[in-house]
Amino acid sequence: MIFGAATLVAVGAAAFFLFQTEQQITTQRMTLRAFDLRAREATTVLADLRVAQQAYVAEGQGVDFWMPKVASLHESMTGTLAALRQSPVSGEASRALDEAVATVAEFGNIDRRTRDYITGDEKLMAADVIFSTAKLAVANAARQIETARLAEHQAADLAEAALRKKEALAAGAAASFAVLVVFLLMPRPRVEVEEPVTTGLSISPTRAAASVPTTAVPAKAPKAAPAAPRAQALETSVATRHAIALKAAASLATDFGRVRDAEEMTRLLGRAATLMDASGVVIWLGTTTGTELAPMLAHGYGAQALSRMPRVPRSADNAAAAAYRTGQMQIVLARPGGNPGALVAPILAADGCIGALSAEIQGGGEASESVQALSTIVAAHLATMLADSRPAAESEPKPVAEPRAAAQR
Repeated sequence: MIFGAATLVAVGAAAFFLFQTEQQITTQRMTLRAFDLRAREATTVLADLRVAQQAYVAEGQGVDFWMPKVASLHESMTGTLAALRQSPVSGEASRALDEAVATVAEFGNIDRRTRDYITGDEKLMAADVIFSTAKLAVANAARQIETARLAEHQAADLAEAALRKKEALAAGAAASFAVLVVFLLMPRPRVEVEEPVTTGLSISPTRAAASVPTTAVPAKAPKAAPAAPRAQALETSVATRHAIALKAAASLATDFGRVRDAEEMTRLLGRAATLMDASGVVIWLGTTTGTELAPMLAHGYGAQALSRMPRVPRSADNAAAAAYRTGQMQIVLARPGGNPGALVAPILAADGCIGALSAEIQGGGEASESVQALSTIVAAHLATMLADSRPAAESEPKPVAEPRAAAQR
Protein backbone atom coordinates (compact mmCIF):
# COMPACT_ATOMS: atom_id res chain seq x y z
CA MET A 1 0.00 0.00 0.00
CA ILE A 2 2.86 2.37 0.79
CA PHE A 3 4.51 1.67 -2.57
CA GLY A 4 1.19 2.09 -4.36
CA ALA A 5 0.50 5.40 -2.62
CA ALA A 6 4.00 6.64 -3.48
CA THR A 7 3.48 5.68 -7.12
CA LEU A 8 0.16 7.52 -7.26
CA VAL A 9 1.77 10.62 -5.76
CA ALA A 10 4.64 10.51 -8.27
CA VAL A 11 2.34 10.02 -11.26
CA GLY A 12 -0.08 12.70 -10.02
CA ALA A 13 2.72 15.21 -9.51
CA ALA A 14 4.05 14.50 -12.99
CA ALA A 15 0.57 14.90 -14.50
CA PHE A 16 0.02 18.21 -12.66
CA PHE A 17 3.39 19.47 -13.87
CA LEU A 18 2.58 18.50 -17.44
CA PHE A 19 -0.80 20.28 -17.21
CA GLN A 20 0.79 23.47 -15.93
CA THR A 21 3.53 23.32 -18.56
CA GLU A 22 1.02 22.88 -21.38
CA GLN A 23 -0.91 25.91 -20.13
CA GLN A 24 2.30 27.92 -20.07
CA ILE A 25 3.12 26.84 -23.63
CA THR A 26 -0.39 27.81 -24.77
CA THR A 27 -0.02 31.25 -23.17
CA GLN A 28 3.34 31.79 -24.84
CA ARG A 29 1.90 30.84 -28.22
CA MET A 30 -1.00 33.26 -27.83
CA THR A 31 1.36 36.05 -26.84
CA LEU A 32 3.60 35.31 -29.82
CA ARG A 33 0.58 35.29 -32.14
CA ALA A 34 -0.51 38.74 -30.87
CA PHE A 35 3.03 40.10 -31.24
CA ASP A 36 3.25 38.73 -34.77
CA LEU A 37 -0.10 40.34 -35.68
CA ARG A 38 0.94 43.78 -34.37
CA ALA A 39 4.30 43.54 -36.17
CA ARG A 40 2.55 42.84 -39.49
CA GLU A 41 0.14 45.73 -38.86
CA ALA A 42 3.10 48.03 -38.25
CA THR A 43 4.68 46.93 -41.54
CA THR A 44 1.41 47.69 -43.36
CA VAL A 45 1.18 51.13 -41.74
CA LEU A 46 4.74 51.88 -42.83
CA ALA A 47 3.87 51.05 -46.44
CA ASP A 48 0.80 53.30 -46.31
CA LEU A 49 2.88 56.04 -44.72
CA ARG A 50 5.42 55.91 -47.53
CA VAL A 51 2.72 56.04 -50.25
CA ALA A 52 0.85 58.91 -48.55
CA GLN A 53 3.98 61.00 -48.26
CA GLN A 54 4.89 60.45 -51.91
CA ALA A 55 1.42 61.85 -52.81
CA TYR A 56 2.68 65.28 -51.66
CA VAL A 57 4.42 65.79 -54.98
CA ALA A 58 2.15 63.70 -57.22
CA GLU A 59 0.21 65.46 -59.96
CA GLY A 60 -3.50 65.83 -59.29
CA GLN A 61 -3.24 65.08 -55.53
CA GLY A 62 -4.29 67.52 -52.86
CA VAL A 63 -1.73 68.35 -50.22
CA ASP A 64 -4.48 69.37 -47.79
CA PHE A 65 -5.76 65.76 -47.79
CA TRP A 66 -2.48 63.87 -47.61
CA MET A 67 -0.70 65.88 -44.94
CA PRO A 68 -3.30 65.09 -42.22
CA LYS A 69 -3.30 61.51 -43.51
CA VAL A 70 0.44 61.20 -43.03
CA ALA A 71 0.20 62.74 -39.57
CA SER A 72 -2.53 60.25 -38.60
CA LEU A 73 -0.53 57.27 -39.95
CA HIS A 74 2.59 58.46 -38.15
CA GLU A 75 0.69 58.69 -34.87
CA SER A 76 -0.79 55.22 -35.44
CA MET A 77 2.66 53.84 -36.16
CA THR A 78 4.02 55.30 -32.92
CA GLY A 79 1.19 53.69 -30.91
CA THR A 80 1.72 50.29 -32.58
CA LEU A 81 5.41 50.32 -31.72
CA ALA A 82 4.63 51.28 -28.13
CA ALA A 83 2.22 48.31 -27.89
CA LEU A 84 4.88 45.99 -29.30
CA ARG A 85 7.40 47.14 -26.73
CA GLN A 86 4.96 46.42 -23.89
CA SER A 87 4.61 42.77 -24.96
CA PRO A 88 6.99 40.21 -23.40
CA VAL A 89 9.83 40.35 -25.89
CA SER A 90 13.35 38.92 -25.93
CA GLY A 91 16.48 41.02 -25.58
CA GLU A 92 17.26 41.09 -29.31
CA ALA A 93 13.66 41.91 -30.22
CA SER A 94 13.61 44.75 -27.69
CA ARG A 95 16.76 46.30 -29.20
CA ALA A 96 15.30 46.06 -32.70
CA LEU A 97 12.07 47.75 -31.58
CA ASP A 98 14.02 50.58 -29.91
CA GLU A 99 15.82 51.17 -33.20
CA ALA A 100 12.46 51.14 -35.04
CA VAL A 101 11.03 53.75 -32.65
CA ALA A 102 14.05 55.99 -33.24
CA THR A 103 13.73 55.53 -37.01
CA VAL A 104 9.99 56.43 -36.97
CA ALA A 105 10.77 59.54 -34.91
CA GLU A 106 13.40 60.50 -37.49
CA PHE A 107 10.76 60.02 -40.22
CA GLY A 108 8.59 62.56 -38.42
CA ASN A 109 11.39 65.13 -38.56
CA ILE A 110 11.90 64.38 -42.26
CA ASP A 111 8.17 64.83 -42.89
CA ARG A 112 8.16 68.26 -41.22
CA ARG A 113 11.10 69.37 -43.38
CA THR A 114 9.26 68.12 -46.48
CA ARG A 115 6.19 70.15 -45.56
CA ASP A 116 8.36 73.25 -45.18
CA TYR A 117 9.68 72.73 -48.71
CA ILE A 118 6.15 72.33 -50.08
CA THR A 119 4.90 75.40 -48.23
CA GLY A 120 7.82 77.37 -49.67
CA ASP A 121 6.84 76.15 -53.18
CA GLU A 122 10.00 74.04 -53.51
CA LYS A 123 8.46 70.79 -54.72
CA LEU A 124 11.66 69.63 -56.34
CA MET A 125 13.51 69.71 -53.00
CA ALA A 126 10.53 68.07 -51.31
CA ALA A 127 10.47 65.29 -53.91
CA ASP A 128 14.20 64.70 -53.45
CA VAL A 129 13.76 64.30 -49.67
CA ILE A 130 10.69 62.09 -50.04
CA PHE A 131 12.21 59.65 -52.54
CA SER A 132 15.62 59.42 -50.86
CA THR A 133 15.81 60.16 -47.14
CA ALA A 134 12.17 59.43 -46.20
CA LYS A 135 12.04 56.28 -48.32
CA LEU A 136 15.23 54.97 -46.70
CA ALA A 137 13.89 55.68 -43.22
CA VAL A 138 10.68 53.75 -43.91
CA ALA A 139 12.68 50.80 -45.30
CA ASN A 140 14.93 50.76 -42.21
CA ALA A 141 11.94 50.83 -39.87
CA ALA A 142 10.30 47.91 -41.73
CA ARG A 143 13.52 45.91 -41.57
CA GLN A 144 13.91 46.56 -37.84
CA ILE A 145 10.34 45.47 -37.14
CA GLU A 146 10.87 42.26 -39.13
CA THR A 147 14.08 41.60 -37.17
CA ALA A 148 12.18 41.98 -33.91
CA ARG A 149 9.48 39.59 -35.13
CA LEU A 150 11.97 36.88 -36.10
CA ALA A 151 13.89 37.28 -32.84
CA GLU A 152 10.68 36.88 -30.87
CA HIS A 153 9.82 33.71 -32.80
CA GLN A 154 13.26 32.27 -32.09
CA ALA A 155 13.06 33.08 -28.38
CA ALA A 156 9.61 31.51 -28.17
CA ASP A 157 10.85 28.34 -29.87
CA LEU A 158 13.73 28.03 -27.43
CA ALA A 159 11.44 28.56 -24.43
CA GLU A 160 9.00 25.93 -25.69
CA ALA A 161 11.83 23.45 -26.30
CA ALA A 162 13.06 23.93 -22.72
CA LEU A 163 9.55 23.32 -21.37
CA ARG A 164 9.18 20.20 -23.54
CA LYS A 165 12.45 18.87 -22.16
CA LYS A 166 11.21 19.39 -18.60
CA GLU A 167 7.99 17.57 -19.50
CA ALA A 168 9.96 14.61 -20.88
CA LEU A 169 12.11 14.45 -17.74
CA ALA A 170 9.07 14.56 -15.45
CA ALA A 171 7.21 11.89 -17.42
CA GLY A 172 10.32 9.68 -17.61
CA ALA A 173 10.97 9.99 -13.87
CA ALA A 174 7.38 9.06 -13.02
CA ALA A 175 7.43 6.10 -15.41
CA SER A 176 10.78 4.86 -14.07
CA PHE A 177 9.51 5.06 -10.50
CA ALA A 178 6.37 3.15 -11.42
CA VAL A 179 8.39 0.41 -13.17
CA LEU A 180 10.69 0.14 -10.14
CA VAL A 181 7.74 -0.26 -7.81
CA VAL A 182 6.27 -2.95 -10.05
CA PHE A 183 9.53 -4.92 -9.95
CA LEU A 184 9.76 -4.53 -6.18
CA LEU A 185 6.23 -5.83 -5.70
CA MET A 186 6.60 -8.84 -8.00
CA PRO A 187 6.27 -12.05 -5.97
CA ARG A 188 9.27 -14.32 -5.90
CA PRO A 189 8.92 -18.09 -5.43
CA ARG A 190 10.45 -19.52 -2.31
CA VAL A 191 12.87 -22.36 -2.87
CA GLU A 192 13.43 -24.69 0.06
CA VAL A 193 16.30 -27.14 -0.30
CA GLU A 194 16.08 -30.20 1.87
CA GLU A 195 19.38 -32.02 2.26
CA PRO A 196 20.02 -35.00 4.51
CA VAL A 197 22.32 -34.40 7.45
CA THR A 198 25.12 -36.93 7.52
CA THR A 199 26.92 -37.57 10.81
CA GLY A 200 29.60 -39.95 11.89
CA LEU A 201 27.24 -42.05 14.06
CA SER A 202 25.15 -45.00 12.79
CA ILE A 203 22.05 -45.81 14.77
CA SER A 204 20.03 -48.93 13.97
CA PRO A 205 16.26 -48.59 13.60
CA THR A 206 15.66 -51.11 16.41
CA ARG A 207 17.69 -49.19 18.94
CA ALA A 208 16.23 -45.92 17.82
CA ALA A 209 12.71 -47.19 18.23
CA ALA A 210 13.48 -48.70 21.63
CA SER A 211 15.05 -45.53 22.92
CA VAL A 212 12.05 -43.32 22.14
CA PRO A 213 9.87 -42.91 25.31
CA THR A 214 6.13 -43.39 24.85
CA THR A 215 4.71 -40.32 26.54
CA ALA A 216 1.36 -38.63 26.15
CA VAL A 217 2.88 -35.64 24.33
CA PRO A 218 2.29 -36.05 20.56
CA ALA A 219 5.37 -35.57 18.40
CA LYS A 220 5.20 -32.87 15.75
CA ALA A 221 6.17 -33.50 12.15
CA PRO A 222 9.92 -32.93 11.79
CA LYS A 223 10.98 -29.92 9.77
CA ALA A 224 13.54 -30.07 7.01
CA ALA A 225 17.01 -30.03 8.50
CA PRO A 226 19.00 -26.95 7.55
CA ALA A 227 21.97 -27.28 5.31
CA ALA A 228 24.25 -25.44 7.74
CA PRO A 229 26.47 -28.46 8.60
CA ARG A 230 27.25 -29.07 4.93
CA ALA A 231 27.96 -25.41 4.26
CA GLN A 232 30.18 -25.27 7.32
CA ALA A 233 32.03 -28.36 6.09
CA LEU A 234 32.60 -26.76 2.68
CA GLU A 235 33.82 -23.53 4.28
CA THR A 236 36.16 -25.52 6.55
CA SER A 237 37.57 -27.43 3.58
CA VAL A 238 38.20 -24.21 1.60
CA ALA A 239 39.77 -22.54 4.61
CA THR A 240 42.02 -25.58 5.14
CA ARG A 241 43.23 -25.52 1.54
CA HIS A 242 43.93 -21.79 1.77
CA ALA A 243 45.82 -22.28 5.03
CA ILE A 244 47.96 -25.04 3.51
CA ALA A 245 48.79 -22.92 0.44
CA LEU A 246 49.59 -19.91 2.64
CA LYS A 247 51.83 -21.97 4.87
CA ALA A 248 53.71 -23.39 1.87
CA ALA A 249 54.15 -19.90 0.39
CA ALA A 250 55.46 -18.58 3.73
CA SER A 251 57.98 -21.43 4.01
CA LEU A 252 59.16 -20.85 0.45
CA ALA A 253 59.54 -17.11 1.08
CA THR A 254 61.62 -17.81 4.21
CA ASP A 255 63.93 -20.15 2.33
CA PHE A 256 64.42 -17.62 -0.45
CA GLY A 257 65.93 -15.30 2.13
CA ARG A 258 68.59 -17.94 2.96
CA VAL A 259 69.78 -18.67 -0.56
CA ARG A 260 73.60 -18.70 -0.89
CA ASP A 261 74.30 -20.09 -4.35
CA ALA A 262 72.72 -20.99 -7.65
CA GLU A 263 72.22 -24.64 -6.64
CA GLU A 264 69.98 -23.70 -3.72
CA MET A 265 68.16 -21.27 -5.98
CA THR A 266 67.47 -24.10 -8.45
CA ARG A 267 66.11 -26.33 -5.66
CA LEU A 268 63.78 -23.55 -4.50
CA LEU A 269 62.58 -23.11 -8.07
CA GLY A 270 61.74 -26.82 -8.04
CA ARG A 271 59.65 -26.38 -4.87
CA ALA A 272 57.89 -23.40 -6.40
CA ALA A 273 57.19 -25.38 -9.55
CA THR A 274 55.69 -28.19 -7.46
CA LEU A 275 53.39 -25.76 -5.64
CA MET A 276 52.30 -24.18 -8.93
CA ASP A 277 52.00 -27.56 -10.69
CA ALA A 278 54.47 -26.29 -13.29
CA SER A 279 56.49 -28.59 -15.54
CA GLY A 280 59.19 -25.99 -16.04
CA VAL A 281 60.28 -22.62 -14.61
CA VAL A 282 62.78 -20.18 -16.17
CA ILE A 283 64.25 -17.00 -14.70
CA TRP A 284 64.86 -14.32 -17.35
CA LEU A 285 66.97 -11.26 -16.53
CA GLY A 286 67.14 -8.10 -18.58
CA THR A 287 70.51 -6.94 -19.81
CA THR A 288 72.18 -3.82 -18.51
CA THR A 289 70.98 -1.92 -21.55
CA GLY A 290 67.42 -3.23 -21.10
CA THR A 291 67.11 -4.30 -24.72
CA GLU A 292 66.73 -8.05 -24.24
CA LEU A 293 66.08 -10.87 -21.76
CA ALA A 294 68.63 -13.59 -21.06
CA PRO A 295 67.79 -16.99 -19.46
CA MET A 296 69.69 -17.30 -16.15
CA LEU A 297 68.29 -20.25 -14.15
CA ALA A 298 65.71 -22.91 -14.87
CA HIS A 299 63.98 -25.92 -13.37
CA GLY A 300 62.59 -28.71 -15.50
CA TYR A 301 65.05 -28.06 -18.33
CA GLY A 302 68.51 -29.55 -18.67
CA ALA A 303 71.72 -27.54 -18.71
CA GLN A 304 72.06 -28.00 -22.46
CA ALA A 305 68.46 -26.91 -23.04
CA LEU A 306 69.08 -23.81 -20.94
CA SER A 307 72.25 -22.97 -22.85
CA ARG A 308 70.44 -23.28 -26.18
CA MET A 309 67.64 -20.91 -25.13
CA PRO A 310 68.03 -17.70 -27.18
CA ARG A 311 67.81 -14.26 -25.71
CA VAL A 312 64.45 -12.55 -26.08
CA PRO A 313 64.39 -8.98 -27.47
CA ARG A 314 62.40 -6.47 -25.48
CA SER A 315 60.20 -5.79 -28.51
CA ALA A 316 59.44 -9.48 -29.18
CA ASP A 317 55.85 -10.62 -29.59
CA ASN A 318 55.66 -13.10 -26.72
CA ALA A 319 54.54 -13.20 -23.10
CA ALA A 320 58.04 -12.82 -21.55
CA ALA A 321 58.81 -9.66 -23.55
CA ALA A 322 55.34 -8.27 -22.83
CA ALA A 323 55.78 -8.80 -19.07
CA TYR A 324 59.22 -7.17 -19.26
CA ARG A 325 57.86 -4.16 -21.18
CA THR A 326 54.67 -3.55 -19.20
CA GLY A 327 55.59 -4.81 -15.75
CA GLN A 328 52.31 -6.77 -15.61
CA MET A 329 51.63 -10.47 -15.35
CA GLN A 330 50.95 -12.23 -18.65
CA ILE A 331 48.66 -15.27 -18.81
CA VAL A 332 48.79 -17.68 -21.75
CA LEU A 333 45.73 -19.92 -21.62
CA ALA A 334 46.04 -23.57 -22.58
CA ARG A 335 44.40 -24.79 -25.78
CA PRO A 336 42.60 -28.13 -25.99
CA GLY A 337 44.89 -30.62 -27.71
CA GLY A 338 47.61 -27.98 -28.06
CA ASN A 339 50.27 -26.28 -25.96
CA PRO A 340 49.84 -26.09 -22.17
CA GLY A 341 49.17 -22.81 -20.42
CA ALA A 342 51.81 -20.52 -18.97
CA LEU A 343 52.30 -17.64 -16.54
CA VAL A 344 54.92 -14.91 -16.84
CA ALA A 345 55.34 -12.74 -13.72
CA PRO A 346 57.48 -9.56 -13.99
CA ILE A 347 60.44 -9.25 -11.62
CA LEU A 348 60.02 -5.69 -10.34
CA ALA A 349 62.82 -3.85 -8.53
CA ALA A 350 63.09 -0.30 -7.28
CA ASP A 351 64.23 1.00 -10.69
CA GLY A 352 61.60 -0.88 -12.69
CA CYS A 353 61.20 -4.30 -14.24
CA ILE A 354 64.53 -6.21 -14.37
CA GLY A 355 63.30 -9.55 -15.66
CA ALA A 356 60.54 -12.13 -15.75
CA LEU A 357 59.65 -15.48 -14.22
CA SER A 358 58.00 -17.84 -16.72
CA ALA A 359 56.26 -21.05 -15.67
CA GLU A 360 54.65 -23.69 -17.88
CA ILE A 361 51.51 -24.72 -15.96
CA GLN A 362 49.77 -28.07 -16.27
CA GLY A 363 46.09 -28.89 -16.03
CA GLY A 364 44.80 -25.39 -16.79
CA GLY A 365 46.09 -23.97 -13.49
CA GLU A 366 47.24 -20.73 -15.11
CA ALA A 367 43.77 -19.28 -14.44
CA SER A 368 43.97 -20.04 -10.69
CA GLU A 369 44.34 -16.98 -8.50
CA SER A 370 46.42 -18.90 -5.94
CA VAL A 371 48.91 -19.97 -8.64
CA GLN A 372 49.12 -16.41 -9.94
CA ALA A 373 49.65 -15.09 -6.40
CA LEU A 374 52.40 -17.65 -5.74
CA SER A 375 54.24 -16.72 -8.95
CA THR A 376 54.02 -13.05 -7.95
CA ILE A 377 55.50 -13.84 -4.50
CA VAL A 378 58.41 -15.78 -6.03
CA ALA A 379 59.08 -12.97 -8.53
CA ALA A 380 59.11 -10.41 -5.70
CA HIS A 381 61.76 -12.37 -3.78
CA LEU A 382 63.82 -12.81 -6.93
CA ALA A 383 63.82 -9.03 -7.45
CA THR A 384 65.68 -8.45 -4.15
CA MET A 385 68.20 -11.18 -4.93
CA LEU A 386 68.90 -10.50 -8.62
CA ALA A 387 68.80 -6.71 -8.75
CA ASP A 388 72.61 -6.52 -9.08
CA SER A 389 73.05 -9.57 -11.32
CA ARG A 390 71.82 -8.28 -14.66
CA PRO A 391 73.84 -9.69 -17.58
CA ALA A 392 75.58 -7.60 -20.19
CA ALA A 393 74.19 -7.26 -23.69
CA GLU A 394 75.70 -9.38 -26.44
CA SER A 395 77.35 -6.31 -27.96
CA GLU A 396 78.95 -5.31 -24.63
CA PRO A 397 82.18 -6.83 -23.28
CA LYS A 398 81.43 -9.26 -20.45
CA PRO A 399 83.29 -8.51 -17.20
CA VAL A 400 85.25 -11.28 -15.52
CA ALA A 401 83.54 -12.11 -12.23
CA GLU A 402 84.93 -13.84 -9.20
CA PRO A 403 84.02 -17.55 -8.83
CA ARG A 404 81.92 -16.99 -5.71
CA ALA A 405 79.99 -14.07 -7.22
CA ALA A 406 79.42 -16.05 -10.41
CA ALA A 407 78.06 -18.95 -8.39
CA GLN A 408 75.75 -16.61 -6.52
CA ARG A 409 74.45 -15.24 -9.85
